[in-house]
Amino acid sequence: MPVTQDALGLQDLIAGHFHPDPPDTLGVAVSGGSDSLALLHLLAAWGAVRLRVVTVDHGLRAEAAAEARQVAALCAGLGLRHDTLRWEGWDGQGNLPDRARQARYGLMAGWARAQGIGDIALGHTADDQAETLLMRLARRAGLDGLAAMAPRREICGVTFHRPMLRLTRAALRADLTRRGVAWIDDPTNADGTYRRVQARRALVALAPLGLTVQGLSQSAHHLAEARATLAHYAALEARKIVRFQSGDIILDRARMVGLRTDIARRILGAVLGWVAGPGYGPRGGEMDTALDAVRAGRQTTLYGCVIMAGDSQTRITREYGAVTACRAAPGARWDGRWQLTGPKTPGVEIRALGPDGRAACPDWRATGLPLASIEASPAVWQGSMLIAAPLAGMPNGWSADLGRSPDDFFASLLSH
Repeated sequence: MPVTQDALGLQDLIAGHFHPDPPDTLGVAVSGGSDSLALLHLLAAWGAVRLRVVTVDHGLRAEAAAEARQVAALCAGLGLRHDTLRWEGWDGQGNLPDRARQARYGLMAGWARAQGIGDIALGHTADDQAETLLMRLARRAGLDGLAAMAPRREICGVTFHRPMLRLTRAALRADLTRRGVAWIDDPTNADGTYRRVQARRALVALAPLGLTVQGLSQSAHHLAEARATLAHYAALEARKIVRFQSGDIILDRARMVGLRTDIARRILGAVLGWVAGPGYGPRGGEMDTALDAVRAGRQTTLYGCVIMAGDSQTRITREYGAVTACRAAPGARWDGRWQLTGPKTPGVEIRALGPDGRAACPDWRATGLPLASIEASPAVWQGSMLIAAPLAGMPNGWSADLGRSPDDFFASLLSH
């Protein structure tokens, strides 16, 4: 399907994204820029779902609070409820766009869950797709990096939708102009120190060569189709290779050695994500090193996991050093995946078992788990006293439930 600029069909194309089962209530992320405002007006005109609007103020520009108020006023005129979320987590360290993006998704997901909303629509366009493709080409990305953004992605239990990936910014701005709607131009969009702004300017220079927004976006969608095909075969192979045990994954090493590298890499990446939790994951070079270790039967660590070598199998478990700082109350998720419940006991918390805790569990070997898995497992502590360690043979009335299933693992292979 080609990238579409026909303004008459914009609303139908967005509605088609949600067909045949649109949510009852849909969150809409609106910054005040042209893309998100166009999305809001098209969804409001569609009228098939109840809308709740959210704006994230990153607290990085003095104008941002006023812009959020402008969006709130516009929503009031449309009869829509609006909330502003503020991020105050920037400490001047790391990559600002990346930190801001992660914070934005986290804040919106938390807002949605609190409101009982399962879906949020985002205003990403074909232009964003083309800009991202250029930026990732500059980083020598492979197929996954160059493929189109997913039209749907689950983050923290909320499905984020991108229904405008085949629509150009020019077509959306033309639609806003026809409606008499003004948009906010973020000054950072003209700041040439940002890579995305550089990519946007490069697209203008490349257009005479035929490297247009429409063409590059369409190429990204073709690459996404290839990515989906590889994911399909990776999921089929994974069912022959993967076993699960107490939060660990065990790989049939001989079968892994026999796989094509692109398929094996996908399986290993999904394994690391299932054990360590969601995130951007390790870089390509790190993954290649880890895959070499699996094939050669060497032990290594990556992404908060220990890849344990064996003659016929490779076990991937959580790395103790990655969870030493994790704390949780009983009944809450520890390390994003374990939930420990048991007798009401004052002053207890969930922490990693560690070497000292493992030494206090005389029956840990009977569990069949290796030492690394045991020491990285969750345990119930009261100060320095070990109360229970359900995965290490010392339950004492406590149970440990894993919040990830084998089905989650196989689904993750198909969802990227």
